Amino acid sequence: PTFNLNGQVVGINTAIFSPSGGSVGIAFDIPASTAKEVVQDLMKNGTVQRGWLGVEIQPVTTDIAESLGLKSEKGALVSSAQDDGPGKKAGIAAGDVITQVDGKDVASPKELARLIGAYAPGKSVDVTVWRDGKSETIKVDLGKLPASDKQASNDESKQPAAPKADTLADLGLTVTKSENGKGLVVTDVDPDSDAADRGIQPGDVITSVNAMEVSGTADVDKAMADAVKAGRKAVLMQITRDDSNRFVALPVAKG
Repeated sequence: PTFNLNGQVVGINTAIFSPSGGSVGIAFDIPASTAKEVVQDLMKNGTVQRGWLGVEIQPVTTDIAESLGLKSEKGALVSSAQDDGPGKKAGIAAGDVITQVDGKDVASPKELARLIGAYAPGKSVDVTVWRDGKSETIKVDLGKLPASDKQASNDESKQPAAPKADTLADLGLTVTKSENGKGLVVTDVDPDSDAADRGIQPGDVITSVNAMEVSGTADVDKAMADAVKAGRKAVLMQITRDDSNRFVALPVAKG
């Protein structure tokens, strides 16, 4: 354990920084408060039980906050809600930004995970989300955190043959309609564009822009025009890659 100057345990050592094989007195700990909760759970139940919301989340960047009309970069953006998760059953959806849990502010995805994990499965909590430019509260009955059995997809990205490619010049993207008609497949990315800087790459599928489903470049143009009318400086794109979702904010065309 790690002690303070009063002889109290403040942490449990889990790793020590040892450059060239020698310790320099820097250690990394599990906080004693966390360890105490784990010990109590093990003594009472034999296992550690943590609440489960069932959503995949990502940070709220400055661009994302701008695209959603948020005043700060705090919160956790829901990139997807699992089909069998308590969050989706309660009404939480991709594109929501979780800002509070039972009145406690959510500063980041890490903070959301800590707050939810501290609740017992079955606990009913009020989750405040930012959606369509306003806040609303959703009551969620938390589930039990399942074993980590999610595996990465071994399928190679399937980029359909494009009979006709369209260009989103303002965004630096060349796209084509997906085979199933839902979304636009990125076929080329201008290396000097904001899209490239934010990690968009060929094979990605743009499924929505500012919560509007897209099936052609006209849909993207309309979403961008609506953003300009609303005084937004960025649009929020939902990107699918290898069966996982994430959101990317791109600046709207200038002028």
